[in-house]
Amino acid sequence: MHTANHGLSTADARARLEKFGPNEIPQDGSRSLMATIREIVTEPMILLLIAAAGIYLLIGDQAEGLLLLAFAMFSIALVIYQERRSENALAALKALGAPNARVIRDGAETVIPAREVVPGDLVVIEEGERLPADGALRGCNALIVDESLLTGESVPVRKRRAAAEDDEAAPVPGGDDQPFVFSGTLAVRGHGIAEITATGRHTRAGQIGVSLSAIVTEKTLLQNSISEIIRIFGLLALVVSAGLVAYYGLVRADWLQGILSGIAVAMAMLPEEFPVALTVFLALGAWRLAGMSVLARRPAVVETLGAATVLCVDKTGTLTENRMRVRILDVGEESLRLEGSETEIPAAFHDLTSAAYLATRRSTFDPIDLAVEGFAAEALEGTGRLHQEWPLAREYGITPELLALSQAWEDDQGNFVVATKGAPEAIAGLCHLDAESTGRMLDRTHQMAAEGLRVLGVALGRSANGSLHENVHDFDFVFSGLVAFEDPLRETAAAAVSEARAAGIAVKMITGDFPATARTIARSAGIDVSGGIMTGAELAEMDDAELRRASEAINVYARMMPEQKLRLVEALKADGEVVAMTGDGVNDAPALKSAHIGIAMGVRGTDVAREAAGIVLLDEDFGRIVGAVRMGRRIFENLRKVMIYIAAVHVPIAGMALLPLFFGWPPLFFPMHVVLTEMIIDPMCSIAFESTPEEKDIMRHPPRPVSEPLAGIWQIGYGLVQGAIVLAVCLATYRFALTGGLAVDTSRALSFIALTMGNLGLVRVNQTRGFALSGLFARSELMFWIIAVAASTIVVLSIFVPFLSALFAFSAPPLPLAALAAAAGLASALVFDPVKLSPFVQRILGKVPAK
Repeated sequence: MHTANHGLSTADARARLEKFGPNEIPQDGSRSLMATIREIVTEPMILLLIAAAGIYLLIGDQAEGLLLLAFAMFSIALVIYQERRSENALAALKALGAPNARVIRDGAETVIPAREVVPGDLVVIEEGERLPADGALRGCNALIVDESLLTGESVPVRKRRAAAEDDEAAPVPGGDDQPFVFSGTLAVRGHGIAEITATGRHTRAGQIGVSLSAIVTEKTLLQNSISEIIRIFGLLALVVSAGLVAYYGLVRADWLQGILSGIAVAMAMLPEEFPVALTVFLALGAWRLAGMSVLARRPAVVETLGAATVLCVDKTGTLTENRMRVRILDVGEESLRLEGSETEIPAAFHDLTSAAYLATRRSTFDPIDLAVEGFAAEALEGTGRLHQEWPLAREYGITPELLALSQAWEDDQGNFVVATKGAPEAIAGLCHLDAESTGRMLDRTHQMAAEGLRVLGVALGRSANGSLHENVHDFDFVFSGLVAFEDPLRETAAAAVSEARAAGIAVKMITGDFPATARTIARSAGIDVSGGIMTGAELAEMDDAELRRASEAINVYARMMPEQKLRLVEALKADGEVVAMTGDGVNDAPALKSAHIGIAMGVRGTDVAREAAGIVLLDEDFGRIVGAVRMGRRIFENLRKVMIYIAAVHVPIAGMALLPLFFGWPPLFFPMHVVLTEMIIDPMCSIAFESTPEEKDIMRHPPRPVSEPLAGIWQIGYGLVQGAIVLAVCLATYRFALTGGLAVDTSRALSFIALTMGNLGLVRVNQTRGFALSGLFARSELMFWIIAVAASTIVVLSIFVPFLSALFAFSAPPLPLAALAAAAGLASALVFDPVKLSPFVQRILGKVPAK
């Protein structure tokens, strides 16, 4: 037990720690290395690679199996690297938080790890410190706390000492003169002592963290689309392989050869490049985003962001900077509206600014005081009105009876100058303004408040008799004017909102702040407010159907509680929207996790918000979100291109392994040729697609429909037709060489050359919607040339190096014939260059939205 002065005993604190557990908020985002590996190796796409490798190791050539296994391990290593890199970055962000707390134990103040705080502890609160747990105030002096991480309100709130009847009340954050403090909030002024009533999962923040475990993280659109493609190709490979086995067994009575041929053809048809390409695209996409200070905790959500139709934006700390700035100076006869970081003011406003500065505490954490201090230091520089040499004689703190802070300074003559700032009506009372003057002043105050501004009155008094009064009311104050403050909009916010809207993405602002403030910020950011503003109370009265209908027109939501934010996100999802949600507070975490894409702020954001989100903005630049949308759209478009290419290239690979057997020709493709093409040349070509720049109109068309697959029947069909033409040319080259009297090994080499050049031609044709040769020598195509040279080198070495040519059953052909085969293969792909410009094919490629 504790007394008012002695706190808990060490033994009692130890017992309570065992009973209640450590003071930690549950987190589900951080995973061990083994947990990461287990998740990766259970992915169907990775399992496909491992299973294929196992089949070859058991039945086929050992070298082929090892090659396949090596690529499986490479894919796993890429994902592990990205996952651990994300976790390490989050660990670094957590280190920014204060890990200790000051408590009274055994009658003495001591510093302990915050995780060891227990219910019943007396925690000492000083300005600039974060609260380690929830508690009731047993004593406080001018304590003001920033609770924006829980409430979304940008203005700190006053606190008072708890009375006996408060012990039965339910603690709720937000609002002035509450006797409770909450875990994770920041004391910006004053000091106090709180008796801890809840720790860990039982705190207000902890309860939100616990609720996250009930929200299931959905598979991304990309993951669902890829899984569907894998199933289609897998089924097709199974049918063809089973047919080949039956043909050999029933017609030729050679079941063993049928089984081996069936496995070879299945390997040629199974799209193992799909998971490789997906892994490479997402890993490199996450790497590119990291260079933009955007951390993709789950790389797959980057692509989903490109499909977002609604962007739900938190106001405080996301659209705004979560700090205060002087916006309006009002001296009655004149009013000055300041733009941006402007600090140059006319002389008529010097007295007001000086009085506000003298009424401001130095070295404070209060955002209002910081705004006044910074503004006055620049605006009054060189005027002699800062009076920084005056000593502070006394401070008169804010009380529930007088909502104003006063400071008395001793001037050079030994007299006292008393400056005060606070609620305009309180300042009017101190100055004894008449009813008419008070009415005019309050009218101006209400006009500014209607713009979402925080307004303070300022006054100046003097004491010429060399003494200070005990009661601030005994000074004779003269009204100086009004100062209005705003939480400024981020510089990049308006441009980002505008670009998002141009890209067909609806932007909705969700905040815990007041409707007037929300309306002002929304208008400044360019968010459409014509549909009105919905408050949390209004939302709570709606059923799900009403909320879905209302959410279609309303873009601004104010005074929203965490459960209401979550309900709005769920309503938008139920209405068929792909929802991206940004936020930084604990109150944002449930909605962040429920949204298709959760985007948390990195530095100001809480651990709970970062753990719940799939994307973290490390430098909190809201404009980065649009860059991430652009990256997501680029990934989708380039993945679609590579899927068409993979579908196309599988046709000649499978056909060259299968059709010569049916035609009674000498075997053309052995398993090593399949592995060489699929596991070395094709993956390199896929990388060329990843580096392909986005199409110029990528941010000028609406998001793709949710139902639109990455590669549906039309895209796959288009790829198969491309592959069929390349196959026909490769088989014709093989047959032409055989009938021309060339050896089988030489004919095989010519056919392989035609396939390789057709492969490179398919890459270039599918890379761009325009002509393949257009822009071929631009700097952005450097990766294509590197890969083209690398693939060609592999083929040349395989054919002309004796050891390798023996391994692959090749014989070097005459150079003129090799050049002719290369030209034929390239032409077989380039024939599609004019075809793809037709409106029908452009729709298949996504150029024109399908009707």
